[in-house]
Amino acid sequence: MSQMHNPAHPGEVLREWLSDISVTLAARKLGVNRVTLARILNGGAGISPDMDLRLSKALGTTPGLWYAMQGNYDMWQAKRVFRGGKVQRIVQRGSVAA
Repeated sequence: MSQMHNPAHPGEVLREWLSDISVTLAARKLGVNRVTLARILNGGAGISPDMDLRLSKALGTTPGLWYAMQGNYDMWQAKRVFRGGKVQRIVQRGSVAA
């Protein structure tokens, strides 16, 4: 499987899903604070497992879809800045070192 390049923040995708409804009404239907949803939609906060379950129930998506999207976004962001200069390999006892 090929790796995605610069994946969108899941809030951007969610904003498209919710384009026909106000943030206030969507937040109410999700059972969350308007500010919480607005932060996600603006990329200032991520999708938690709880929010993923709320979204899957409200939107009819598969549980884990939004959380996986967040994980892909977070990993891509981390790989961009990771240097790992001080990281050393840990070899288990009994393993043959390469």
